[in-house]
Amino acid sequence: MENRSCKVGLLQSLPNADTRLRLFKADIYNPDEFEQAIQGCEFVFHVATPLQHIEDSQYKNTAEAAVAGAKSIAVSCINSATVRRVIYTASVVAAAPLKDDETGFKDSMDESCWTPLNLPFSHGNSHLKDYAHSKTVAEKEILSHGENKTGGLEVVSLAYGLVGGETLLPYTPESVDLFISQLTDHENRYQALKFLEELLGKVPIIHIDDVCEAHIFCIEKPSINGRFLCASSSISSAKITNY
Repeated sequence: MENRSCKVGLLQSLPNADTRLRLFKADIYNPDEFEQAIQGCEFVFHVATPLQHIEDSQYKNTAEAAVAGAKSIAVSCINSATVRRVIYTASVVAAAPLKDDETGFKDSMDESCWTPLNLPFSHGNSHLKDYAHSKTVAEKEILSHGENKTGGLEVVSLAYGLVGGETLLPYTPESVDLFISQLTDHENRYQALKFLEELLGKVPIIHIDDVCEAHIFCIEKPSINGRFLCASSSISSAKITNY
């Protein structure tokens, strides 16, 4: 019960939550559980991705689970006959402008960039590499359902940079921990920050307010489809330290 309160207590404390908020229990490792929550909706936000692998599950790793989850949710949206658009919360870790031949970075980073999954990284532990792999293959899967015009579903993917800003949560979000990792001497978080820099050249950053506004923008537009990178700027870890 304590864990549940930590996860949803903030949502339940919002004005009119007792009448306007309905919560469903679902697990990305059991994607069919989302079908009931999707029924009757016009817009679906897919914001979760598995971070820790469940060893005794039907999937061999988090990437396989993430792809299966994205596919199942997209199919449920199509079958609902009410969902017009899926907005997928992606990450810039799936959009590295690295060349496949390991000779460095491309001239620019844009929506056509996809992280090469075969390259070695000195700062990436297995968890970080699995996360980048999972986000890359899951994003490709969810976007493929928006490209299938016969399903009538629009799919928007918002690939965000490292998210910072104030929080209403009773704890410091992991992304904010990365920003301050050099101040707090948190080695694991600092390694994650360096992994982003190694993967992308610099660290794309974005404020949480802009993240929220981008999600809202995607349901207010009459029609929108495809992939969008979202970052206000890209800076080095050294500049973060100096700031």
